[in-house]
Amino acid sequence: MGNVLVIGAGGVSSAAVHKMAMNPEIFTKITLASRRRFKCDDIAKSVKERTGVEIATAEVDAMDVGAVVKLIKETGAEILVNLALPYQDLKLMDACLEAGIHYLDTANYEPEDEAKFEYHWQWAYQDKFKEKGLTAVLGSGFDPGVTSVFATWLKKHKLDSIRQIDVLDCNGGDNTKAFATNFNPEINLREVLADARHWEKGDWQITPAMSHKVEFDFPGVGKKNMYLMYHEELESLSKHFPEIERARFWMTFGDAYIMHAKVLQNVGMTRIDPVMHNGVEIIPIQFLKTLLPDPSELGELTKGKTCIGDIVTGQAKDGSGEKTYYIYNICDHEECYREVGSQAVSYTTGVPAMIGAAMMLKGIWRDPGVWNMEQLDPDAFMDMLNTQGLPWEVHELPGPVEF
Repeated sequence: MGNVLVIGAGGVSSAAVHKMAMNPEIFTKITLASRRRFKCDDIAKSVKERTGVEIATAEVDAMDVGAVVKLIKETGAEILVNLALPYQDLKLMDACLEAGIHYLDTANYEPEDEAKFEYHWQWAYQDKFKEKGLTAVLGSGFDPGVTSVFATWLKKHKLDSIRQIDVLDCNGGDNTKAFATNFNPEINLREVLADARHWEKGDWQITPAMSHKVEFDFPGVGKKNMYLMYHEELESLSKHFPEIERARFWMTFGDAYIMHAKVLQNVGMTRIDPVMHNGVEIIPIQFLKTLLPDPSELGELTKGKTCIGDIVTGQAKDGSGEKTYYIYNICDHEECYREVGSQAVSYTTGVPAMIGAAMMLKGIWRDPGVWNMEQLDPDAFMDMLNTQGLPWEVHELPGPVEF
């Protein structure tokens, strides 16, 4: 059915490409490209061993628009699936426009020299994609991604409006390391150490990072401390569901993680500006990344489960007044590793990237323009979550949550 070019060769990419190969009736040709081709070759070898499917590999600099356009034309790809760094989003969108193919990513653009997570840079491409008859789907991971689709599904089937939404991301896994991040350390630490922001009563409320902690009993995992922080889907959800009065994002962290992150920040290791070291200019957080465990290599070590979902309150469609629903997925690290060789954090991002690309190849999501996930019809995507390893549950709660 479709020919895809995947850019990036980390843990998320590995999970996505494995799942693409497991759906050969949708993904008829897969090319995996990265700045370091040997990493692509390693993933391709695993895909061949696990599925019998051959995928092509290539070397490309995602920041070189001309080189990406050349690769797109050589592969004949219909869709570019961007699983590289968010700094590279705009360059890859430019390449898609020039080459005339569709685009999908899992994380919004951020400048490399500023920890600023906003969609406006990508939303500015709306007219360019529309004029060329091309589709760009933003944030097709889990959060953002599935959590946004969860909200849209609830609004389509259960609620006439959404008054408040809390996105809860719990990783109950243990990888035995003293300190390790579950995805790219550079991106993870920039997100975690940024000021927390949430949407309330028509404006952004700002609080210091890691300053608001609440214990919550997560299905399948148990009680964990979760922290209020900013995450990009809050921006798009508050824009596309303007009736929302409050939108918040929560993520769980253990005490050891918080301690390490704060110490690294205090000594300057999370800085994103260049410093001189022995006459050589380095960026501390990039140096730190080389010292920390590679998240793509944690799969075999990680045990436990994740639980990610939304608690949403709004007016019920049946006219019975206000109702609250908790919709979530539970994912097992060890089961993910057995299936695709990845831990659950990579799996829960990589599988939705595959499903989003499938929606585009099937023509279900193909309106020209730039779209966030909550703007798209949720039903076929939700069906594929159930058949592709990320089954979801929805339960009505007694009332709104107040954390």
